[in-house]
Amino acid sequence: MFCTFMEVLDTTVVNVSLPHIGGNLSASIDEVTWVLTSYLVANAIILPITGWLSNHFGRKRLLMTSVIGFTLASFLCGAAPTLGLLILFRVIQGACGGALQPLSQAVLLEAFPPEERGKAMGFWGLGIVVAPVLGPVLGGWLTDAYSWRWVFYINLPVGIISLLMVKAYVFDPSYISRKEDQGIDYWGIGMLAVWVAALQIAFDKGQELDWFSSHFINWLLVISATFIVAFLARELMADHPVVNLRIFKIRSYATGVFLMTVLGFVLYGSIVLIPIWLQTLIGYSAVTAGFTMMPRGLGSMVGMPIIGTILPRFDARKVLVVGLLLGAASTYRLSQLNLDVGYWDLFWPQFVQGFGLGCIFVPLTTISMAHVPREGMGNATSLFNLMRNLGGSVGISVLTMLNTRYQQKYTNILGSHVNATSPATQQWFASLRGLYLSTGSGPGLADRRAYGALFGMVQQQAAMRSFLDLFFIITAVFLLMIPLVAIMKKPATRPGAGAAAH
Repeated sequence: MFCTFMEVLDTTVVNVSLPHIGGNLSASIDEVTWVLTSYLVANAIILPITGWLSNHFGRKRLLMTSVIGFTLASFLCGAAPTLGLLILFRVIQGACGGALQPLSQAVLLEAFPPEERGKAMGFWGLGIVVAPVLGPVLGGWLTDAYSWRWVFYINLPVGIISLLMVKAYVFDPSYISRKEDQGIDYWGIGMLAVWVAALQIAFDKGQELDWFSSHFINWLLVISATFIVAFLARELMADHPVVNLRIFKIRSYATGVFLMTVLGFVLYGSIVLIPIWLQTLIGYSAVTAGFTMMPRGLGSMVGMPIIGTILPRFDARKVLVVGLLLGAASTYRLSQLNLDVGYWDLFWPQFVQGFGLGCIFVPLTTISMAHVPREGMGNATSLFNLMRNLGGSVGISVLTMLNTRYQQKYTNILGSHVNATSPATQQWFASLRGLYLSTGSGPGLADRRAYGALFGMVQQQAAMRSFLDLFFIITAVFLLMIPLVAIMKKPATRPGAGAAAH
């Protein structure tokens, strides 16, 4: 739980500190965004091979090495004197952090008997869901109160505690041993690194470079597609692949991975969407916007332990459907708001969504892993977490792109009704012109300021309409996931554990 929370927190805690980092290190915003991209790319490359690494080097040894590397890299990031060194240390931090999520999940899934895995995932899942929400709040507070460097230094005590606890309580299962006679799938590792890195960079830089109008993005997508095909062919034919794709023959697991990918889309996409909405339209500061998002984390903190505890008494698939319906209800409510929104209008939809994520994450993980053999758990959790992160990258990219496109569309639509022949426009213009004249502006300046204010109102309403459409799209995505739950098998009951036990 400690190492997972620390790693996931670092995916969002740096976001609000980027302008401060750029100013301190004399870098532009475009340059400083590589602090985020480098971490995500390195993280994504290591994620899918974590199962192979743990089998090859030992799970406890790999987990301790990853925690040590992540903690030391955090210290070096905080002390970095230049942007180049900061990006280098972020690559190391991302590579070490990539193994933390799947390893800790695999340890818990094996440490608890099947009927108690829901409870274990309920508490462990708090790190996955709550950390991205707390990240912007903690990052904004540390940056404003101290320095952006403390965004990284805060990992040191958590990393030390995590290392001590791993050393004391985590042990390798009997089937894990170092397998030097099987060789290393260098081709598979190389192809994996290329396609994951190219795809992650394309998602991260796509909106900034205007997607397919950029030759750089087009080449990244071509390279990624080519190496994906080559990687799949290699792994399916290799005797000892670095990623065992045959695990997708398990129907519940394959469906669960797809649902987790889509869940990453809506979770990370909305985490980025809501702060932008609050800061650009409602006028909140970064810290205030972060605190306004706290109810989602609070809902998850309440929901996940409860769902984990009661899950053995119910069909996990039904609980999953309830969670998807709660998620849809919350985003639908957000799609009905307007610019006069108050705090409680935002509190309850987000709290319900956080509780709904508990109803989704816990049973989804339990069902997906129920039929995976113990010796394949490391490989299964690696792919499970990779696809959630890739889904999050897609969600952030797609929703950011649609937000820009929709704002342009609605600016044109609404602007076409604001013209000289419209009585309402004439009335608003006269009122604004009179206001500016009364403040001492000359006739020419008052006209220009009135026109600017009218256009600003159009842009504000267009942006609001865009955000409402995006929340409606997320609602539709939640609902479209529900039929897929029927494909998943009900987890097998354990003799003597009761009819509802998994």
